[in-house]
Amino acid sequence: MITGLDHVALVVRDLDAAVDGYAAMLGVAPNWIGRGGGVRQAWFQFPNMALDVISPEGEGAFADGMRAHLETHGEGQWAVAFTAKDIEAFATLLTRRGIKAGAPRASRTTADDGTTRTWLGSSLDPAATGGLQLLLMASQETPFPLSQPTGSGPIAKLDHVVVGTGNVDRALAVYGAKLGLDLRLDRDNPQWNARQLFFRCGDAVVEMGARIGEPSLEALSKPDRWGGLAWRVNDPDAAQARIAAAGFDVSEVRSGRKPGTKVFTVRDAPGGVPTIMLSAEPKLETA
Repeated sequence: MITGLDHVALVVRDLDAAVDGYAAMLGVAPNWIGRGGGVRQAWFQFPNMALDVISPEGEGAFADGMRAHLETHGEGQWAVAFTAKDIEAFATLLTRRGIKAGAPRASRTTADDGTTRTWLGSSLDPAATGGLQLLLMASQETPFPLSQPTGSGPIAKLDHVVVGTGNVDRALAVYGAKLGLDLRLDRDNPQWNARQLFFRCGDAVVEMGARIGEPSLEALSKPDRWGGLAWRVNDPDAAQARIAAAGFDVSEVRSGRKPGTKVFTVRDAPGGVPTIMLSAEPKLETA
């Protein structure tokens, strides 16, 4: 079973530039930078997940896949990884449910000082997940240390991942029936011409967004798409001022959709990932 969100993976061309950009925007330092499988990776560790920034630099199947992704899609979000309890058994179960899961295998990165980190993960077939790359990761026996703040107004944690879909029934089947995420809310928002589905995943949410109304056959057949990341901040005014001072193009702080909340947008987040900052956890409606 899935117990939480393990990490969100981005692919970029210049890792050092992306690390500098995310450190400035998030207000925390990466807690790991290493090499392995022909790529360099930097990790920003938060209480409820990690941000994994990847750049190809050498040879290998993983590096080739990252280069192909950059060629086809450009920089941005590549995958979402879920933490799975008993990953071998769950990978087998998903395959039986129609989502082919690769046999779990270890990946290793080595830092410049020679220390290593190892992960056990499984890749799910995008053809069975609505076209997006989803991963399973085994829980770490010893949690990785959190990224340390570098200034005022750091990001507290990830609030939610946004996914756009033209096929709500497929999304309900993949994320609800097969992956087993907890569907907490399914609502229409006529003001935004949007149907929203909120799947709880540990201390984060996967939000699926679709247009209201009967979808066309073309929309039903299109793959899902990454819609961006929403981060939690304790003090939105301080965070907005800090990020603006770092040279980012940010919106004004405005009232959120939930009464008493504040939000602002970062228009030029590294890697082109749509990014918003939220002041408080959304309270999902239950009735």
